[in-house]
Amino acid sequence: METKSEMTRQEKSALIRKLLVRISFLPLFIIGFTLLPAGTFNYWEVYLYFSIIFLSMLSAFMYFIVKDPRFLERRARGTEKVKEQKLFQLFTLPVFIAAFIIPGFDKRFGWSDVPTEVIIATDAFILGGYLIIFMVFRQNSYASRIIEIDQEQRVITTGLYSIIRHPMYIGVLIMYMPTPLALGSYWGLIPMALLPIALAFRIINEEKVLRENLPGYIEYCQKTRYRLIPYIW
Repeated sequence: METKSEMTRQEKSALIRKLLVRISFLPLFIIGFTLLPAGTFNYWEVYLYFSIIFLSMLSAFMYFIVKDPRFLERRARGTEKVKEQKLFQLFTLPVFIAAFIIPGFDKRFGWSDVPTEVIIATDAFILGGYLIIFMVFRQNSYASRIIEIDQEQRVITTGLYSIIRHPMYIGVLIMYMPTPLALGSYWGLIPMALLPIALAFRIINEEKVLRENLPGYIEYCQKTRYRLIPYIW
């Protein structure tokens, strides 16, 4: 087990306030990027989807604020330091926004007719993706939102990391790619098709940084051959 530095009560309170402020923007996001394009609040798919996302994130937040608040502190950092990763953020932002706006317009104009059982099954699939991400977070306290090397960071080689080198991104793909389908839209899946390509470029650059700055990562790559999908890549 890696050593986790203790956080003072004052630091923890400040972190909780910071994260709660971020969470408070979620209703504005829902209204601005999905409900307004839909032109209606009668959109049960939105409420089901965001309930799953919100409750999953809240559960993880409550777990880590007790078990590993330093991890939450690292996840709260949002500014990339590497130029290539800044470009990745600029590229993926409109992709994510489109994945919510297009289903809204789809709802308004009735382009898609996704069966209820497909929507519910997709939400369950998305929940499975978040569970993978949560497992990664438990195994790797240094799974930051941005590409950085912490002074005490070490290579994680057990659990999901013994199968592929970037298990968190598998969870990300499972969680986010089918989002438009969970919102009742086939057309919204089109921009999300770019997500695997963008993640592949992010992984390649991330590994370059890790090879250069994280001791033991080169040996780990030699032992764990596949980045994302076993026997493929």
